[in-house]
Amino acid sequence: MMAGKEARGSIALGAVTTYPALIKADKLADDGKFDAAAQHVIAHLRQHPEEPQGLAKLGELAMFLGGLGQAEHFLRLAIARGANQFDVRRNLASVLNQQERLEEASVLLDALTRESDDPQLKGLYALTLDKMGRGDEARTMLEGLIEEYPSRTPFWISYGHNLRAAGRVDDAVAAYRRATEIDYECGEAWWSLASIKSRVFTDADIDTMQQGLKIAIDERNSAPLHFALARALHDRKRYAEAFEHYREGNRQRADSIDYNAQELTDEIAELERLITRDFIRALPTDGQDESVPIFIVSLPRSGSTLLEQMLGSHPEVEPVGELPYAPAILRSVMEMATRRGPVTVPQLIAGIHPDQAKAMGQDYLRRTALHRRAGRRYFVDKLPHNWSNILFLRRILPHAKFLDIRRPAMDCCFSNFTQSFSRAHAASFALRDIGQCYVDYVRLMAHLDRVAPDLVHHINYAQLVENPEPQLRDMLAYLGLDWDPNVLNFYKLDRVVRTPSSEQVRRPLNRDGMEVWRPYAEWLGPLRETLGALAD
Repeated sequence: MMAGKEARGSIALGAVTTYPALIKADKLADDGKFDAAAQHVIAHLRQHPEEPQGLAKLGELAMFLGGLGQAEHFLRLAIARGANQFDVRRNLASVLNQQERLEEASVLLDALTRESDDPQLKGLYALTLDKMGRGDEARTMLEGLIEEYPSRTPFWISYGHNLRAAGRVDDAVAAYRRATEIDYECGEAWWSLASIKSRVFTDADIDTMQQGLKIAIDERNSAPLHFALARALHDRKRYAEAFEHYREGNRQRADSIDYNAQELTDEIAELERLITRDFIRALPTDGQDESVPIFIVSLPRSGSTLLEQMLGSHPEVEPVGELPYAPAILRSVMEMATRRGPVTVPQLIAGIHPDQAKAMGQDYLRRTALHRRAGRRYFVDKLPHNWSNILFLRRILPHAKFLDIRRPAMDCCFSNFTQSFSRAHAASFALRDIGQCYVDYVRLMAHLDRVAPDLVHHINYAQLVENPEPQLRDMLAYLGLDWDPNVLNFYKLDRVVRTPSSEQVRRPLNRDGMEVWRPYAEWLGPLRETLGALAD
């Protein structure tokens, strides 16, 4: 996602206005002063109620401020009042896409791409189609883009991601390499190569990445370059140098945001206070319909893709990947709730009206229907971050099942630290923060086991790798499914996989992910201290 003037320049309203307040608001927005700009627009609308340019501008500013629900409201009002310009509808499409309302966004983007040859817009449409599981259509669009704009690295990277998810790893590598040839300081292209589960880097690549670091100014290039270079050095057993690059890449990412690990710790503590046995007993138990969502909940890099692949090999289960809908629905309802005053997620969960909970559950199932093509009753949503959303999901989907796959703490946390994550997993940017995140995750699971012993079924990753059948039999019994030996032949399942483990799950079980931290043990003191007994 672009930020600042670059983003505004690509989606600005473009309409000429003679209203002084709106002119002033534009100038303030250009300086990044979105709150002040919004106040000028609000003052304008008090004088000129429902004036469409003002409504459109307020919607645009709300989008930049993260108020997606408000942005949608004002943009739709603007369109209804006659501000039906291309850029207003483009802003609305962007808001819907950020809300993960992909079907609605795709309808708008389809219409917009017929009106404009803007390659960025077509790229966004392709990414939206990909997120909807329409990978073949997205690939066709991306192939057209790289043919028409062969020097644009983002299109080559997106094309590589699409190919990799489809299992065409060699073609994906070629696409990523083309991006590095076009722009050798493009960190995302180098990291895309580094995340392939095979040793693809040459000594010449290391030299080129080092040259790229010398000229990279933007953290969005330099941070992933550090991660990629670290991976290349790791493959050559140059662990001290690799760790320094992992540390620097994470430091740059951490400096670009303001992550506070204490907020998650406080949220878990509040859940421990609010969620009692009586609270659990009062929750509804009737299901929404015949569909049964299975949520694989864990920290990232815990084996969730492997478990999903195993489950997806069962004839009654459909794997649909990491779906963004649960966090998006929670984010929307939190936005509405906080308009009336401060509210925490646990307070929100405790106060949801039954009708509202039912509507949100139906919304989730409607969105997931885009990805379900096999007509099976059970489907798997493996978005790892849903571990902190279990109680929200239980509230809106009473029939949901939850599988916690737990990788040994040191392996899990160090693997997170070495992954070039976005700000969506900001805990991974510091050893103490990822350690505290693991501690909080274990605390929540332990609390749920006390107050709701049958809510979450736990799977030990190490035991799953060493002796999978007992773990899988217990899991299927929890789900109410019969044993099927196909779950042991998971690597034969042919499907799209959009995670960093996409190559690994296409091979038989192996120990490649076990004790990956040991060569770096001397530098992991802060992680060990934070984990305490969990590190053993």
